[in-house]
Amino acid sequence: MGLKFRGGVHPSDNKNLSKNCQLEEFPPVDKVYIPLSQHIGAPAKECVNVGDKISCGTLIGQASGFVSANVFSSVSGTVVGFKMMHNASSQMVNHVVIENDKEYRKEFLPRLAEITPETIKQRVFDAGIVGMGGATFPTHVKLSPKDKIDYLIINGAECEPYITCDYRLCLEKGEEVIKGTEYLMIALGVEKAFIALEKNKADAVEHLKTITKPNIEIVSLPVRYPQGSEKQLIYAVTRRKVPCGALPANVGVVVDNVHTAYAVWDAVDNCNPLYKRAMTVSGKACNPKNLWVDNGVTYSAIYDYCKIEHVELSKVISGGPMMGFSQQNLEPATGKGTSSLLFLTKDEFSICNPSPCINCGRCAKHCPMNLMPMFLDKASLTDDVATLKKYGVMNCLECGCCSYICPAKRPLVQSIKRGKSLVRKEEKK
Repeated sequence: MGLKFRGGVHPSDNKNLSKNCQLEEFPPVDKVYIPLSQHIGAPAKECVNVGDKISCGTLIGQASGFVSANVFSSVSGTVVGFKMMHNASSQMVNHVVIENDKEYRKEFLPRLAEITPETIKQRVFDAGIVGMGGATFPTHVKLSPKDKIDYLIINGAECEPYITCDYRLCLEKGEEVIKGTEYLMIALGVEKAFIALEKNKADAVEHLKTITKPNIEIVSLPVRYPQGSEKQLIYAVTRRKVPCGALPANVGVVVDNVHTAYAVWDAVDNCNPLYKRAMTVSGKACNPKNLWVDNGVTYSAIYDYCKIEHVELSKVISGGPMMGFSQQNLEPATGKGTSSLLFLTKDEFSICNPSPCINCGRCAKHCPMNLMPMFLDKASLTDDVATLKKYGVMNCLECGCCSYICPAKRPLVQSIKRGKSLVRKEEKK
């Protein structure tokens, strides 16, 4: 165990800013703006009306397909409207606007009469649980694979710099994470699971080892980005390779996030749907914290709570610095996939003018998917779809290793994203 994958980089992790900050409750806000699209797949369909009185846990958006997820109110109060707003990735999505009465009355899911694979899968669907490492893929879909599953891997690598909420979850809610892992194992019918963390979380590794069960192995992996990427994590833990275009289930593995396991425990044991999450707020332009935050809290409210007076805010990133999204403003609101918000000063990032490629090959050497980013960059800039397909542009993780390591400071990820768009347009034709 603890084996390496090919490629990757070692950016400064900056986790010391927040790793010792215990999870704390974010204070109530007057209004929440809850997006109806907090997941990969079809947006949830609104199922409340203006003027409705609702509670924490009231269903406000109903899954509109198999690859979709239910959405719940995170506060009690009154529905006051619907609003089209930008989310963290700059997409316009519908939001339910709720005026918070700050009484926090709760509405629970019915208690399960028995624990079986089918009742757990149904509970995961009913509770609106998704992958909470950032991908937000509906978890009930993962729990219904066509292939036989041999292993479950719980991803606690948290390899992105700055982010520490999963680490705190393992330290503070380790027993709940273990229990949620057991429920996922029952749902999948597997007898072996791994909880994988990087070695820079040694205290969390040791804590989990003291409470784990014999069929759940705690794995300590080398610190290397992107260790938390599914294909790289599967190879590091099991030595199984996920072929290009295939899914983890095709090689007998399912990967879920630490926070997802916790959410499954909460839904099964406490009958709580998913409407709040742990997240990290970090960067030198704020007071770093790990917070329990209700879905629908605006980024501006979080900044007001954590900001440092007389320190200039220069950049805001939703997610991590490698794969997160820079924000034009603080209008977006938190959702199930909001793992972190970074409030950065000028000395925490650089704006460089790219120069021509110097053919050093570093991007190819460090690419965890064994791609040739320099060729993809050139093909994207020249609209050469044939070459983009030849060099496997659709297999790119968009992890940012190539851009990070490039001495010419070329915007390789942005170029590759454009190349993917060109291929999709060609395929639609």
